[in-house]
Amino acid sequence: MSTQLETPPGPTRRIDDLPGPRGLPVVGNLLQIKPQRMHRQLEDWCAAYGPYFKVRFGRRPMLVVGEHQVIATILRDRPEGFSRTSRLEAVAKEMGLRPGVFGANGDDWRRQRRMVMASFDPAHVKAYFPSLRKVADRLAGRWAAAAREGHDIDLQADLMRYTVDTIAGLAFGAEVNTLESGADVIQQHLDKIFPALLRRVLAPFPTWRLFPTASDRALKRGVIAVNEAVDRFVAEARQRMQADPDRRAHPRNLLEAMIAAADQPESGISDEQVAGNVMTMLLAGEDTTANTIAWMIDLLWRHPAELARATEEVRRLLPDGPGGPLPDFAQVADLDFVEACALETMRLKPVAPLLFAQAIRDTVVGDVEVPTGSVVAALMRRDSVSDSHVPDAATFAPARWLADGPEALSSAAKRTSMPFGAGPRICPGRYLALLEMKMAMAVLLGRFDIASIDTPDGQPAREMLAFTMTPVGLRMRLRERVASM
Repeated sequence: MSTQLETPPGPTRRIDDLPGPRGLPVVGNLLQIKPQRMHRQLEDWCAAYGPYFKVRFGRRPMLVVGEHQVIATILRDRPEGFSRTSRLEAVAKEMGLRPGVFGANGDDWRRQRRMVMASFDPAHVKAYFPSLRKVADRLAGRWAAAAREGHDIDLQADLMRYTVDTIAGLAFGAEVNTLESGADVIQQHLDKIFPALLRRVLAPFPTWRLFPTASDRALKRGVIAVNEAVDRFVAEARQRMQADPDRRAHPRNLLEAMIAAADQPESGISDEQVAGNVMTMLLAGEDTTANTIAWMIDLLWRHPAELARATEEVRRLLPDGPGGPLPDFAQVADLDFVEACALETMRLKPVAPLLFAQAIRDTVVGDVEVPTGSVVAALMRRDSVSDSHVPDAATFAPARWLADGPEALSSAAKRTSMPFGAGPRICPGRYLALLEMKMAMAVLLGRFDIASIDTPDGQPAREMLAFTMTPVGLRMRLRERVASM
């Protein structure tokens, strides 16, 4: 069966007919690709060759697409028309990563998706909110100590601690507390997985099989350690649910909600798949949210008027000052400008600027024939930073996301930005991610003044692709806020 996606009238082209950078025999463009900046390379080639071009990772050409309407159609055609790539699935399995909803396809994906979506129901997330406040209070304490001692804060590392503690406590009912103890063992293991996954997916030869390096051996130990921690989370949750049967009807965290859904008759979900989704939440919940918060803080620092407006909103909603309580659920929901800052950050600095999909049937993308098995790379940022789609697109202007503002984006312009994906496989944790972002900003702007944000070279933070897009080298210095009289 063949389908067409956003095909204009007229003849179609083959992937081989498209322009693209010249490569080498056998390996194609692989040796030209620098994994940590691959998204930038493909964006530059898109500017040179147009919104449809080819690259070769080996002998077979890959289609690269830069038009957001067509990308959205591809994403909506998952999982029937497109899936995760077989290469990604094989590499993840070899690394020892258990299958979760992120990597699942077909019927396995449908069953797991129902379970995960049930656990991320907004009513459940609201019930878990006290756990998020508890972790945010620890973040405030850590930053207060750094401010009093005049220490620079490694922004990325601290935000990773915040997101790991949040997802472990809120999602699994596990007390990890890397913020206060400094024991960031799980975080250190998790930090190795995404970069290694990207390197191995792009590697022309599997050198790690024949000549494993020290980092390869450390990765293997790290995956084993994380899998053991995941097994412990699942076992402890089952023990709690056995001791307190009311937890099945009223789960206290996302893991308990997943187990309750998995234990329904004919769910088709095994404990192995539950564990795989615990791993998925740890990985996705750590990197993506922490990176977005870091990018947002950096952008606000470089735009003082927007920083002042966000600060005023937080402090207006929290009149008790720096010694008062952190915001409750309703107050976080009212942080409209802070949420607009998050949306604008994700437009300019999406943590997933590049998505890969593999055709599972013959189709046509735009005006390009895509045979079964072909890989398509979607450039998620290209149109959202184009003046032809978003006015003054290079400018950080959060007010454009406020519905009642004069600069408000049109619905069409908003659709160019898809930070959580689109279609059936849209990120199930997007509601929780925004909640974490807004709470972290409430901590920062409600209790502190930013003294400086710096990088090692004094330039804006460099983008590094490590499966997700990370800011490099951000250091923050804070002053504790003095309560007004």
